[in-house]
Amino acid sequence: MDKNKIGFYYGIVLITVGLGVFYRIPQVILQVETIEFFRQKLFVVRACFYILGGLLILAGSIRIYKNYK
Repeated sequence: MDKNKIGFYYGIVLITVGLGVFYRIPQVILQVETIEFFRQKLFVVRACFYILGGLLILAGSIRIYKNYK
């Protein structure tokens, strides 16, 4: 397979994983709430998950954009 096609498909995978992170956040936060240490820091944990998902989607979008350019 061509290197450009691999980069394109990798970008699609990154976007899909980023959307999966957004989909899983509510379920994971419920599990994190049960851990005593993280109860006071739920805002930080939730923000980190959203930032992670956003960065994955951004990285995938950049890869796809660079392959079309």
